[in-house]
Amino acid sequence: MTAGKTRRTVIVRGGGDLATGIIYRLWRSCFDVLCLEIPRPTVVRRSVAAARAVYDGDCRIEDMHVCLAGGPDQIDFSKGINVLIDPDGNSIALLRPFAVIDAMMSKRKTSTNKNMADLVLAIGPGFSAPEDVHGIIETKRGHSLGRLFTKGSAETNTGIPGEVMGYTCERLLRSPSDGCLSPVVSIGERVKAGDLIGSVNGIPVKAQIRGVVRGLIHPSVLVREGSKIGDVDPRNEPENCFMVSDKALAVGGGVLEAMLRFEARGSLD
Repeated sequence: MTAGKTRRTVIVRGGGDLATGIIYRLWRSCFDVLCLEIPRPTVVRRSVAAARAVYDGDCRIEDMHVCLAGGPDQIDFSKGINVLIDPDGNSIALLRPFAVIDAMMSKRKTSTNKNMADLVLAIGPGFSAPEDVHGIIETKRGHSLGRLFTKGSAETNTGIPGEVMGYTCERLLRSPSDGCLSPVVSIGERVKAGDLIGSVNGIPVKAQIRGVVRGLIHPSVLVREGSKIGDVDPRNEPENCFMVSDKALAVGGGVLEAMLRFEARGSLD
């Protein structure tokens, strides 16, 4: 890919499940999308995350093909979504995209700023509009999920996952130790409370509820004690593990709204 501003090229910083909802919405709307990731992504819902291409070389999420690019000169949008290992976003100045979206979900301000592109958006808490970025998309479940804000910030992260069938924190799998997860189940498998999910440093990790394993961190990722390494969905719907979620699509819809508004008006006002 040669340098030079392209109106329909978008860079998304982050390749987790919410970021992939954005990528999917934009790809379906005929934007060329480049995803920037770190060398070893810590994504949990890998089956619906563009970040999986970092480990596998390429992957398919629903009808969308995702491939890992070896460098900026190897980006080929005819292959689908491209993922580039570029944690610092150095390729942004080179590629000069129409828009940059911070979807890293760092829950704090990052290096993303309004000078990176004509339109710069962020999802979730950590940024303020219009000081840091042009617009912010709400990621917390509720009445404002997916809503575009051009002033203020998204709701503060509570650290408590959204309720599903009455369960919140019980859905999460957390590491009992520093180390790497050695799983004995796969994403999409049904489990019941007490079933062995895997181990970290020989310490067992067990499901707290009955449901479907929806996410597991990659076995090569070094995790800290207490960090999230997986989750169990109490709904008996394994197919959902391999489809972009309603929440991710809602957030992606907010981003798409911002993109189309900016293209039509030249601003988000």
